[in-house]
Formats: sequence, C-alpha cells, structure tokens
Amino acid sequence: MDMEQVTKIFKALGHPTRIKIVKHLIEIDTCICGEIVGIFPYSQSTISQHLKMLKESGIVCGEVEGPKTYFCVDKNMLNQFKQYVNDL
Repeated sequence: MDMEQVTKIFKALGHPTRIKIVKHLIEIDTCICGEIVGIFPYSQSTISQHLKMLKESGIVCGEVEGPKTYFCVDKNMLNQFKQYVNDL
C-alpha cells in the first residue's frame, strides 16, 4: 500500500459519519445509498458525498445496477490498511 492510498483512506475516515457508514457496511455487507440515507439524519446529497469520498479512497466499492448503486466495503483494501496501521 503506497503513501498516497494510505493518506486518502485516513482522510476519508477523518469524519465520524464516514466511519459510521463503513461500520454499517461491514455489518450488513452491501447496501444501496437510499437505505443508508434512511439510517442517518442527513440528506441524500450529504450521504452521497460521504460515499463518494469513501469510494475514492478505495475503502468502499460501488456497483451500479439499474437506477440503484450498491455499496460495500472492499475487505481486501481494509485488511491492507489495517496491516499498514499495525506496522506503524
């Protein structure tokens, strides 16, 4: 894992809502944006921005199926990040 990737992940996880979204996705495995909006007290656009940042960091993946986008945690990337942090 290179320094740029690590920096993006740290930045993406630097907001409590994004950490909660990641924890939620780990618990349920996959979710559409609309379901996440129903869980948190934020607008759809706010949740979409958080998901975009998580996706850009590589910690979350998104797959479009018709009008819906399904999100899940990239467990391989998460494990690499955990290992990087453990090695600090």
